[in-house]
Amino acid sequence: MKGEVFYKSTYRGSRQFSQWDVDQANATGFGAAADDYMERGIDLNEQLIRNKPATFLMRVGGDAMIDAGISSGDIVIVDRSVKAVTGKIIIATLNGEMLIRRLEKTFNRTRLIPECKNLSPIDVDVSGADFSVWGVVTYCIHAF
Repeated sequence: MKGEVFYKSTYRGSRQFSQWDVDQANATGFGAAADDYMERGIDLNEQLIRNKPATFLMRVGGDAMIDAGISSGDIVIVDRSVKAVTGKIIIATLNGEMLIRRLEKTFNRTRLIPECKNLSPIDVDVSGADFSVWGVVTYCIHAF
């Protein structure tokens, strides 16, 4: 094994990766001129996920939020650590069913507002219904 060279991955995650971690090998002895301007790639986990343990990806079924730009088949990024306030799009559980709706909280009433013309808002009776906010939608990945 004497004289053998073992190569290992220098990638340790996108935050710790820099241009100096890339080994240069050129037969002429000079590095490429563009190596000075090399940047790391875009990491979607770093860009779209703030709290990794509390973040989930979910595929939407139905057109309840079509006017908000969320269609059936889209993937939404849901963060369970974000506080659900009025105006946020949330994933809610209501009597065992998961719904995606816009939250509207007033002094004495909670409503789940759909963003389409075919559905009506749902008034949540907190005392009589099994209701909870599962998470807040932070991003939507939409295919064309």
